[in-house]
Amino acid sequence: MSLVTILTPAYNRAYSLPRLYQSLKAQTDRDFEWLVVDDGSVDDTRELMQGYIAENAFPIRYIHKENGGKHDALNVGIAAIDSAWTFIVDSDDWLTENAVERIRFYADRIPGYDARRKISALCFLRAYPDGKTNGEMPRDNEVVGNFIDRRINSHDELADKAEVYLTEVLKACPFPVYPGERFLQENIVWIRIAFDYDMLFLNEAIYIGDYLADGLTRNVRKNKLRNPVGMYENAALLMDSRFVGIVRVKGALLYDIYYKIAHGSMLRGIPHSPNRLLTAAVLPAAYLIYWYYMVRYGRLLKD
Repeated sequence: MSLVTILTPAYNRAYSLPRLYQSLKAQTDRDFEWLVVDDGSVDDTRELMQGYIAENAFPIRYIHKENGGKHDALNVGIAAIDSAWTFIVDSDDWLTENAVERIRFYADRIPGYDARRKISALCFLRAYPDGKTNGEMPRDNEVVGNFIDRRINSHDELADKAEVYLTEVLKACPFPVYPGERFLQENIVWIRIAFDYDMLFLNEAIYIGDYLADGLTRNVRKNKLRNPVGMYENAALLMDSRFVGIVRVKGALLYDIYYKIAHGSMLRGIPHSPNRLLTAAVLPAAYLIYWYYMVRYGRLLKD
């Protein structure tokens, strides 16, 4: 059994996977496997992966499934993993050559940390191709903390990180799948895990992120508007008392907006909200933002 599985969901990314493959071939520690879950690609992904498997440079598994969205592909992949750690690496990104080596270094040190709750993940930094760090640099080289406090309450949630999770934790908290929706913000799972677990935050980048024009990040507004149920379910979590006030207000606003997109009414969403008073209080502002969205982005729902 490998130390870590590099899990890559892919959809029509035969053109970008070679860069990730080369970075994996260059790893200084080979105690890993690469699991690619092909989410219904219609390009040459299958042939590409068959070629890589034949090269036998390191252990590779390839799973092909019908298209259901990245979160659905992640569920399929996580269910198939038996290594202790899982590292989700997108198909348009790649790793530094010492990534697995550094995962081993910190994984071995976890038992020595005095955490309030069990540590569920190693949280490394991501860098852009030019070497610039994505988001804020931690003040300390190593610190045990909580995803909610250090990522969302600190307003660093827009900066992607490189989280390596214990596989058993991911298996216990799969990504929810909503009928007809093929996009889901991954935060919905990271937040649920954070209710029970802490993370080890590290001032070290092992992941290089490249945001391609056809990627989910570049098309995030369209994906959010077209997949509103997952959006308001995620927003509902943000109203929890563990979040600071401004985050709870944001959660209530987003809950109202996306509930209306999904079901045609904000009022009908209030009884289902985890904070009915706050959800009702922000209704006037939510209506204004909703109409702004419709004026500026409404065409995305029709394209």
